[in-house]
Amino acid sequence: MANTYSDVWDLEVFFEGGSNSPEFADHLKAAGEQIEKFKKEVEGWEPADQPDEGTKLADLVGLFDGAAKKVRQAGAFVSCLHAQNTDDKKAGQLKATVTELSASLQTALTAFDQKLSSFSQDVWDELLQDGLLKELRFVLTERRDRAAEKLSEKEETAINALSVDGYHGWGQMYDLLVGYTKVQFKEESLSVGQAANKLADADRSVRKDVFAAWEQAWGEKEDFYAKTLNHLAGFRLNVYKLRGWEDVLKEPLDINRMKKETLDAMWEVISDNKEPFVRFLNRKAGLLGLEKLSWFDLDAPIGSAESKMTYQQGADFIVDNFAQFGKEMADFAKMAFEDNWIEAEDRPGKAPGGFHTFFPESSQSRIFMTYSGTPSNVSTLAHELGHGFHTFAMRDLHLLNRNYAMNVAETASTFAEMIVSDASVKNAQTKEEKLGLLEDKIQRSVALLMNIHARFLFETSFYEERKQGVVNPERLGELMKNAQEEAYGGALEEYHPLFWASKLHFFITGVPFYNFPYTFGYLFSLGIYAMALEEGKGYEEKYIALLKDSASMTVEELAQKHLNVDLTKKDFWEKAVRMCVDDVEEFMALTE
Repeated sequence: MANTYSDVWDLEVFFEGGSNSPEFADHLKAAGEQIEKFKKEVEGWEPADQPDEGTKLADLVGLFDGAAKKVRQAGAFVSCLHAQNTDDKKAGQLKATVTELSASLQTALTAFDQKLSSFSQDVWDELLQDGLLKELRFVLTERRDRAAEKLSEKEETAINALSVDGYHGWGQMYDLLVGYTKVQFKEESLSVGQAANKLADADRSVRKDVFAAWEQAWGEKEDFYAKTLNHLAGFRLNVYKLRGWEDVLKEPLDINRMKKETLDAMWEVISDNKEPFVRFLNRKAGLLGLEKLSWFDLDAPIGSAESKMTYQQGADFIVDNFAQFGKEMADFAKMAFEDNWIEAEDRPGKAPGGFHTFFPESSQSRIFMTYSGTPSNVSTLAHELGHGFHTFAMRDLHLLNRNYAMNVAETASTFAEMIVSDASVKNAQTKEEKLGLLEDKIQRSVALLMNIHARFLFETSFYEERKQGVVNPERLGELMKNAQEEAYGGALEEYHPLFWASKLHFFITGVPFYNFPYTFGYLFSLGIYAMALEEGKGYEEKYIALLKDSASMTVEELAQKHLNVDLTKKDFWEKAVRMCVDDVEEFMALTE
């Protein structure tokens, strides 16, 4: 008999008793103690500019490793608790505790990094000649270089301390507001997650009414959201100003280990290739019997052949198709299903969206989503399993060499998603089903090449205006609408001016510009996927080698080493975008 997988995850294996777990309380205490120990050792370290400091440096790295694993384990647990039940007040309090621990570790790291920058170049090169330090060469040098570009240890420590109740506090305020935001639809009071699902309803009147209610819900609290967004950006801009950083993209590019030339080449190729996607959106409008699509029509299904899969069927489909690519990936997915790593149950009270998180002390992942059986749910599940496989491929590396940036973080997830959506299109039983699945696939390109482009354009213009002062809600709506019109090539009749309020990504404090890395990861993985298709089954080994390197070099170096391409040139990006355009051409031919 085939397995029946549970669609509820197991968190008890980490800490018994959920948010009231005494075991977790002990873990938090231990994390605090380890951070203190690391902090004290760093404070007491007066590095001589000598190569024999290597032993001490390796010891400190070991202490950091232990403390960071504890904090990450705690962060993963708390984010899971909060996501599975947004009414869990205790989880909210624990989140604040973990944020304090993270900030405290960050402070110790700031001091550590400053001391790294006290070594002369010659001694530094000698220190990293062998053993653990050689293995961590890229990451440690990156930390040293970044420290040299920041303020003094005292000033950076003050910024970290103030950010807990300032910067991060505003980020948490957003989460709180979203939890209280309810969308009134007919007799129902929907959470934003439930309402978002209805925007893909086959009935246009449902989509239209939900969208009107959606706009109203965000609009009622727009002053709160605008205040939050302005304070987040204001905090960030003030920090940049103090450090003497002119360009708001400096930090996001550094974090993503990529050059401005690479980002520019990518957006340029996308801007040059909007036309096929505009044609697609116009064709979709025609198929839905409309002159032009509106924002709430973007996710409307095409045709009536809504192919649904039970959770079990979706899981088996993913495992079977991963196996076509490689054994390791299929075995990983099977383990995730069998060991209850996935929370997919469709029930009220869950947070919207989906994510993957990793528990470093247990070497396990957890995946969160709400599964209702649509093709897009199956894609999301494959996507998050891709993230899981990425961390799994790196499981034997030192924690510092596992810290991949967000732009490559999307590589494995998109790759996994491509395997599954390609298979879905090929397996389609009827023309109508094929059309629906192909459309779902193109929707992803529309999301990453148009929607994300709009977010990037909005954020770029918002930051420029924020330098001059607070930007009011009305103006935020104008900036958003302008960005959407440009990014969608004017293809829509009605836009979503309140998207700046409803999109969590603008309010995330961990990383600024939480947008372009998605598009980068999508196209980067399409480039890799194209190579995998050329090489066939033997490619998995090379793919794993690339994933293992993804946190210990710049993206330009990664692409040069494993793909033999130059990301600052347009060729690579044109090839990747071409794959998306091919889908559009197939769709256009099928709907002639």
